[in-house]
Amino acid sequence: MLLLGLGLTLASAFTTNVGFLLRHRGAVAAPDVDVRHPLRSVVGLFRSKWWTIGYVLAAIAYALHVAGLALAPLSLVQAVLAGGLVLLGVIAERWFGFKLGRREWTGVVLASIGLATLTLTAGGETGGKSSDYSLAAMLAWESALVGVGTLLILAHRTQRHESRKGILLGVAAGLLFTVSHVAVKAATGMGDTVLNATPFILVALAAGICAFFASARSLQIGEGVSVIAVTSIASNASSIPAGIVVFGDPLGEGAGTIALRCAAFLLVVAAATLIPGPTRVGESQGRASEATAT
Repeated sequence: MLLLGLGLTLASAFTTNVGFLLRHRGAVAAPDVDVRHPLRSVVGLFRSKWWTIGYVLAAIAYALHVAGLALAPLSLVQAVLAGGLVLLGVIAERWFGFKLGRREWTGVVLASIGLATLTLTAGGETGGKSSDYSLAAMLAWESALVGVGTLLILAHRTQRHESRKGILLGVAAGLLFTVSHVAVKAATGMGDTVLNATPFILVALAAGICAFFASARSLQIGEGVSVIAVTSIASNASSIPAGIVVFGDPLGEGAGTIALRCAAFLLVVAAATLIPGPTRVGESQGRASEATAT
């Protein structure tokens, strides 16, 4: 059962990355995303077959993830998913025509190691149930993530290089995805009290919608692999401390584990700075050919 669970998780990581790369291809071919015209932007995205196929694959990947969790320990499942960043690089080069340099590969591998280490050293406890959270800590954490995400979205307008704009939006999307996830987790602790859960649900929806548009636009203007990688890293790297600060997840058992987890977190942050490589002419030409073909 364990091997089956890990196999399903590996399939989830594979499908997730293929779906993300297909959404990148679809986003490039779709009309520019404009938050001033949200409905038109959404319709434009889903009229692109690659974007739609990518979203279908994302749903399949989620189902595989849930199945993996049912058969294997959470820590191992999340570690395999974290290692999926390496799969992203392989799939992008073999099937999607991207060329990753030594710097990008170093960042992808180090980020995978750091995230996997954070997951494996989390321990068997979850830290508390969804109902056990600090409201003050959650408000502070969510506000901080929303604030940083908003600043990144505003900052991308002043960035001259299109690829760097995509990176800023990708990080913003990852942070906003975490805002949504934290709000959903808090809402699940409300039980049948729908009225009490409503504010969290509204926050989750608002953050999820903003993250959707930021992610879609980042895929349109940024380098595919770099944007996908930093979006995933930003989401994972902000979710882990959210569990500790908001929901009381243990930082670690013993000074050695705590030090290792802190070092792993710093490794993830450092790796994220390596992944955005220089813009490549070949990729820009690839985007144009993808748009023409679609």
